Amino acid sequence: MDSYDASESTPRQSTSSRPEDYFIGATFLQKRLESVRKQTSFIPTPPRRKIPHCSQLQEDVDPQKVAFLLHKQWTLYSLTPLYKFSYCNLKEYSRLLNAFIVAEKQKGLAVEVGEDLNIKVIFSTLLGIKGTQKDPEAFLVQILSKSQLPSENREGKVLWTGWFCCIFGDSVLETVSEDFTCLPLFLANGAESNTAIIGTWFQKTFDCYFSPLAINAFNLSWMAAMWTACKMDHYVATTEFLWSVPCSPQSLDISYAIHPEDAKALWDSVHKTPGEVTQEEVDLFMDCLYSHFHRHFKIHLSATRLIRVSTSVASAHTDGKIKVSLNNLVK
Repeated sequence: MDSYDASESTPRQSTSSRPEDYFIGATFLQKRLESVRKQTSFIPTPPRRKIPHCSQLQEDVDPQKVAFLLHKQWTLYSLTPLYKFSYCNLKEYSRLLNAFIVAEKQKGLAVEVGEDLNIKVIFSTLLGIKGTQKDPEAFLVQILSKSQLPSENREGKVLWTGWFCCIFGDSVLETVSEDFTCLPLFLANGAESNTAIIGTWFQKTFDCYFSPLAINAFNLSWMAAMWTACKMDHYVATTEFLWSVPCSPQSLDISYAIHPEDAKALWDSVHKTPGEVTQEEVDLFMDCLYSHFHRHFKIHLSATRLIRVSTSVASAHTDGKIKVSLNNLVK
């Protein structure tokens, strides 16, 4: 099986295997980098954002790898800079991480990589997935199951995948010395127990720190507006919003689905600044949706909390889960 035919399933693990249970403690270096870590989240959002155009950097993108990243649910983490990380040592990192996983399994930890731990770890670069020439190259880490048949030379299925990237990170890169590689966004797909073990290895090896990255309602609104603004030849899904209503004894969710062409027409009617998106336009876009919903159902969505947006381009949830469907968004 080709290594890019990964299973999309992400099994739920018990609370004892949550990544945050492993990502604890901070060295002096980590504390010193706390200010950098705070800059790597989606917050704060600037009052306006330029719409990026196609870059020559995209000519280096491997279409097969980009396709592999699509249609999977990724869990987001912020990450402090990696100390003494080198792209020249990716093969060595593969060997060391493989040995670390084996060692953790021998300790009796629940690493879901097969009964006999017949696995292979691969580090590889993701060329072209960057905003500017200054951004460090993104890289991919995969855990593959080895084929059990002696005559089979191909890799088995992908058990876990994670990738590290930096897109338009100029403001963060200015604060980091040359001994550090700044890849502030980490995305993981696979069992949480594997994410925890791999995160622990990175922390020990590169003196970095992972933090779960939630997406608040404010930034979900920005995502909804910018994804709606994307020009598409055809739409494959409705534009859908999910709001949470705080009530007792349990919360109530409200789903609001809109035809994607209607959502695009609404955005075009409020978008007045070519080449960029402003906070005023995002607010007006959402206010129009609120007004339309209230006119039909007499419910004030502004009193609820937006927790998920889903479009033909991508979807995102407030708990830090994201899925990309359009390859132009990855690149």
